[in-house]
Amino acid sequence: MKLNIKNTFTKNLPADPILKNDRRQVEGAVFSYTEPKKTKAPKVIHTSPEMLYALGISEKEVQSDFFRDVVTGNKIYPNTQPFAMCYGGHQFGNWAGQLGDGRAINLFEVEHQQKNWKVQLKGAGETPYSRTADGLAVLRSSVREYLCSEAMFHLGVPTTRALSLSLSGDKVLRDVLYNGNPAYEKGAIVSRVSPSFLRFGNFEIFAARNDKNNLKALVDYTIKHHFAHLGNPSKETYILFFKEVVNSTLKMIIDWQRVGFVHGVMNTDNMSILGLTIDYGPYGWLEGFDFGWTPNTTDKQNKRYRYGNQPNIGLWNLYQLANALYPIINDAAPLEEILNAYKVDYETASLKMMQSKLGLFTNHKDDLLLIQQLEENLHLVETDMTIFFRQLGNFTKESSLDALNSIKKSFYNLSAVSNDVKSKWQSWFLKYADRLEKESFSDAERKERMNAINPKYVLRNYMAQLAIDAADNGDYTLIDELFLLLKKPYAEQPENEKWFAKRPEWARNKVGCSMLSCSS
Repeated sequence: MKLNIKNTFTKNLPADPILKNDRRQVEGAVFSYTEPKKTKAPKVIHTSPEMLYALGISEKEVQSDFFRDVVTGNKIYPNTQPFAMCYGGHQFGNWAGQLGDGRAINLFEVEHQQKNWKVQLKGAGETPYSRTADGLAVLRSSVREYLCSEAMFHLGVPTTRALSLSLSGDKVLRDVLYNGNPAYEKGAIVSRVSPSFLRFGNFEIFAARNDKNNLKALVDYTIKHHFAHLGNPSKETYILFFKEVVNSTLKMIIDWQRVGFVHGVMNTDNMSILGLTIDYGPYGWLEGFDFGWTPNTTDKQNKRYRYGNQPNIGLWNLYQLANALYPIINDAAPLEEILNAYKVDYETASLKMMQSKLGLFTNHKDDLLLIQQLEENLHLVETDMTIFFRQLGNFTKESSLDALNSIKKSFYNLSAVSNDVKSKWQSWFLKYADRLEKESFSDAERKERMNAINPKYVLRNYMAQLAIDAADNGDYTLIDELFLLLKKPYAEQPENEKWFAKRPEWARNKVGCSMLSCSS
């Protein structure tokens, strides 16, 4: 396996001079060299053909012991030095100080087909940033990350990618429910890939420590290697850099809202500087449409990271990044102007996104009211978001009097649909039919466009849990089935119709199928 290795990150940024792998506060360095933990019986159980191709790895090479050993941390690729990054972050709104790659180890950079990729292992052992943890991961969380990152990519949502999913052969002790009952689970490692794993927290840590030199070095590196079109580093370039991060973050969150994805842990250390979805922990897709839903048990009471609050949290996090960049800009006005624009830009982009989900591709003065009334209706009884919007594509003006029948598959409890609820829906559908008259597309054209925006298949938590349960018993076929299904989320796939279904009742309160903890 011959890779085109580059070392732009480690060559251009200051390393931690201490080579010991003990947990500590790391000062004056962007990263620390560290080696993955060797495992007992590593086994690769799935790989992504697309990412193998992106890195220049052949199918034959995947079968080799060398590939297995590299993506499980048992061998170091020649002439490379694995490392963990130093960063801080705000967790649930509070400054947490140094965090860092506690269980992620960056292996190397690969340049292939004029693209630069960073390859990282998640769950490969302790680093100086592991704090009180062991740096390992278990099969359930690894399956979820592996499937979800690839599913998100095919949904058109900016994301980090996954290369491989492996078993370590070791047992890992975890307390799934944080209730004082830890148990041993199968250890696993995900090899994930991204143009960069830099987070808001990478910049925050140096601002918090008043380390302006390293802050500037990291920003300059980031601009040179990821925003080169902005030109040489200067005050103006730093401002433009911040503006691009704001815009890419906004776009990512719009896409989350479009497909009903809830990240669950939008701490600043989980925010990518490239506007990519990163760190798939207790995420989930909306089952019943609910602005107040969060998949994270830790957030159950305050619901800081609920679906409806993701846009606001995105802005809050961007304020923290602006504070971190201020020491090298020394001018608050342009940063405030950009942040204020986020609010307006988000409203504009959100309206356009919702219009497109409804098949409205021209602007009309009453569209916002129509959307607000729809959202109110979706909260009347438990209504599956994915199924509702997908079925809405079948709506025609001729069917408006019987429209409720066409979407009844999206209701979780038909008996809860009272006459009052039916009346409100019928009223909305009549307004919707009148609004569609103002569009120039035929019903067939509108359906095609709506189906390209409203996915038919998403990775519901119960689906991931079924794959996890099977994998726990040594059966990886469902992982592959879902992996292939989710590569075409907008296609009809009649052979996979069984997955176009509401969450089954048995999964409503089952661990892993509704809310999840951060335990992995």
